[in-house]
Amino acid sequence: MPVTVAGSLLTAVAWFVSLAGSMLTTGPAARTAVLATALASAWAGTRAAPRPIARRLPRERAASRSDFVGRLCVVRTGRVGADFGQAEVTAQDGSSAVVQIRSITEEPGLTVGRTALIFDYDPDAECYLVAAFDPGALGD
Repeated sequence: MPVTVAGSLLTAVAWFVSLAGSMLTTGPAARTAVLATALASAWAGTRAAPRPIARRLPRERAASRSDFVGRLCVVRTGRVGADFGQAEVTAQDGSSAVVQIRSITEEPGLTVGRTALIFDYDPDAECYLVAAFDPGALGD
C-alpha cells in the first residue's frame, strides 16, 4: 500500500473514532482515553485494511535474468566473442536493456546491428550466451 494511502486511511480512522468518542464522552480523562483509543484503532485498521485487498490482486512474478532466454537481441558492440560483447534486448513488457553477451564460437556475423538469439544464461560469468540469427531466413 502506498504511504499516501496508508496516511490518509490512518487519519480518516483516527478522526472518525475521535469524533464518535468525543460525542459519547465528557471530561478530560475520558477525552484522553478517546485519543488513545482513536490512535490504537487507526493503527489497527490501517494494518488490517490491505490484507483482504491483497488476496484479490494477482501476484506479480519477480523478474529473473532467465526471462531474456529465447529472445532476440541486437548486437551493440563491434564484435562478440568468448570474452566480450553487449546487446540490446527487449523484455516482454516492452522495456529494453543492454546486457552482456558471449558467443561460444567466434562467429563473424555477430557485429554491430546484427540480430542474435539468446539461448542460455551463464550465472558464473553473469552474461547471456548467443548465436547469430537471421530473421529473414525464416521465410514467410
